[in-house]
Amino acid sequence: MKDLNKIGLITTTSIVVANMVGTGVFTSLGFQVVSIPSVFPLLLLWVIGGIVALCGALTYGELSAALPRSGGEYNLLGVIYHPAFGFLAGWVSVTVGFAAPAALAAIAFATYLKTLLPGIPMQHTAATAVVVFTIIHAASLRFGAYSHNLFTSLKIALIVGFIFSVFLLDQPQPISILPAGGDPELITSPGFAVSLIYVSFAYAGWNAAVYVAGDVKDPQQNLPKALFAGTLLVTILYFFLNLVFLYSVSTTELAGQIQVGYLAGQNIFGETGGKIMSLVISLLLISSISGHVFVGPRITQVMGEDYHALRLLRKKNSDGIPVNSFIFQLVLILILIYSATFEQLMIYAGFTLNLVTTMTVAGVFVLRRKRPDLPRPYKTWGYPVIPIIFLVMSAWTLTFVMLDKPVESCTGFGIVLLGLAVYFLNQWLVTRKQVISTG
Repeated sequence: MKDLNKIGLITTTSIVVANMVGTGVFTSLGFQVVSIPSVFPLLLLWVIGGIVALCGALTYGELSAALPRSGGEYNLLGVIYHPAFGFLAGWVSVTVGFAAPAALAAIAFATYLKTLLPGIPMQHTAATAVVVFTIIHAASLRFGAYSHNLFTSLKIALIVGFIFSVFLLDQPQPISILPAGGDPELITSPGFAVSLIYVSFAYAGWNAAVYVAGDVKDPQQNLPKALFAGTLLVTILYFFLNLVFLYSVSTTELAGQIQVGYLAGQNIFGETGGKIMSLVISLLLISSISGHVFVGPRITQVMGEDYHALRLLRKKNSDGIPVNSFIFQLVLILILIYSATFEQLMIYAGFTLNLVTTMTVAGVFVLRRKRPDLPRPYKTWGYPVIPIIFLVMSAWTLTFVMLDKPVESCTGFGIVLLGLAVYFLNQWLVTRKQVISTG
C-alpha cells in the first residue's frame, strides 16, 4: 500500500524531461542569433549546454543517492555546507526555481495560444492554466503523476514529429553545420558566453528529480538513472529541434523573435501550419507548467518541516500532499505573471539558478572530504573531471553575464541576499522564543 504513494522510474524521468523541455527551447534562439549569427556556433551552444547539464546530472546522481530526501538543493546544501546555505537554496527554488519557470511557461503558453485566439487576455489565460494544474496536483499524487506522464509523452511525440517535418520544406535555408570563417572568434566572444545563459535556462530542470526524492521508489537506484536518461534525451531533442529551426527560418528573420516555433511552422506548412505549430507548442508548454507546479511545493513542504516560521507549509493531507505549499506557490506564480516581463524573468532566473547549481556540484568534493564513510550507492562517473567541467563552464558563463547584464545579475544576487536575511530573521525569532519560554 505504501508503494501506491510512490513514483517509479518512468514518472521520475518524465519529471526531468517535462521540467527541461518548454519555454527556453521555443523562445531563446531568437536572442542568441543577435550576437551569434552563424549556424555552427549556435548548434555548439546547445551541445555545450547538454554536456554541462549531463555533467551536473551525473554529479547530482551521487549526491541525491547518498542523501535521498525531498527538497533538492535545500536538502543537499544544508547537509554539505550549513543549514543557512540549504535555506538559501530552498528560498531560490521557491522564488525562482519553480515559480519563475512556471510563470514563464504559462506566459509563453498564452502567447502562442493568442495566435489562434487573438482576443484572449494573455495574463488571465496564463493564470488560469496555473490554477488548473495546481488543483490537479494538489488533489491526488497518483492522478497528478498519470496526467504528468501523459502530457510528457505527448510532448516528446510532438517534438519528434516536428523534427521530421523538416523534410516537407520546399526551400530549406542554405546552411551548413560545419565551421565557417569567423566561427572561432564568435565562440570565444562575450556574446557566446552570455548566450549560454539562455541555453542553461532551457536546460534548467535536469535536476528536477532530486526535488521529489522522498516520493520516489528505490531512490538510490532510480534517481541517478532518471537524471541521466532524462538529460540525455533532452540534449538530443534540443540539438535536432534547433537544427530544424535554422533549416526553416533564416537567422535574419529569427533575430530578436520569441515565437521561434511559430515562424518555423509557418515556413514549413504555410500560414495555417504556423497556427497549428502554435497550438502544438501550447500543448507542450502545458506539460512544462504541470512539471513545475508538481515539483515546487515539495521544497516548501520540507522547509516547513525544518523551520518553525514556515511550519504552515509542512502540512499534508491524508494522501501526503502538501496542500498549503501548493497554495503558497500558486500565489507566487500569479504575482510574477502579473508583475514581471518575460525577458526579465528568463535572465535573472537563469543567472540565479546557475549560482545554486554551481554551489551544489562543488559540494561533491566537500561531501567526499567531510563524510568519506557515507554510503554512496552511485558515484559520479569520471570524477573529478565531470564536476570540474561543470564548474568551469558555469563560472565562465556567470562572469560574462554579470559584465553584460548587470541589472539582471544584481536582481539575482538581491534574491539570494533577501533569502539570507529571512534565514537570520527566523533564527532570531527562534532564539527570542526560547529566551522568553525559559525566562
